[in-house]
Amino acid sequence: MLSFYSKATLARITEILSETNLPVFQRLRKKDNRTMQRADYDIVSQERQISRRRFLKFGTVGLLSAAIPGRAIAAVQEIWTPERSLAFYNTHTAEKLDVVYWAQGKYRKQALAEIDHILRDHRTGEVKPIDTRLLDLAHALGKSLGVRGPFHVISGYRSPKTNAILRANGNGVASKSLHLQGKALDIRLPGCDLSTLRRAAIDLKGGGVGTYRGPNFVHIDVGRIRYW
Repeated sequence: MLSFYSKATLARITEILSETNLPVFQRLRKKDNRTMQRADYDIVSQERQISRRRFLKFGTVGLLSAAIPGRAIAAVQEIWTPERSLAFYNTHTAEKLDVVYWAQGKYRKQALAEIDHILRDHRTGEVKPIDTRLLDLAHALGKSLGVRGPFHVISGYRSPKTNAILRANGNGVASKSLHLQGKALDIRLPGCDLSTLRRAAIDLKGGGVGTYRGPNFVHIDVGRIRYW
């Protein structure tokens, strides 16, 4: 398996795995054509230091499995997949989208534009670029659960006007919500209960995770790690 990767890639992976106390979605700089692009992320252990000898002995996946807890392993494995896709269903407009948004080592502009559109503010029609880190997090979440979706979207991008209306209605909406920046999603996944969806999101440690049992959705974002 290791022969698949270039020497530069192996060296960089070994370096990362040998470090400690790094946040779970750490940026990985581009070293050669086989490494990740700017907005791709590696998951590294916060608890163990893994030597180069152990890395070469057990192989990439084996070491990652030993070093990384729970469902986060799924996100690590996705680093080397040739494509990343997402499926969404907008609960307000009934629009559907199933698209490959990352392929051949880069994000696909047209696919990102389609995602931005389906995740627009349905009240005002305003569209804002969705943070690709959020897309990668949603993708990793689906993989960790063994499903591709579609994720049922309650809220993606939220305009300042809509955010103000929701705050005025007393819905507990933050004045500086990450929805305003295209960095948050409120989702549910048919066939998956909220507790399971929440646990999977928390295990990824990609940002904030909130559970809303009344309206039946889980909030995920790429802000600081926190849970409610």
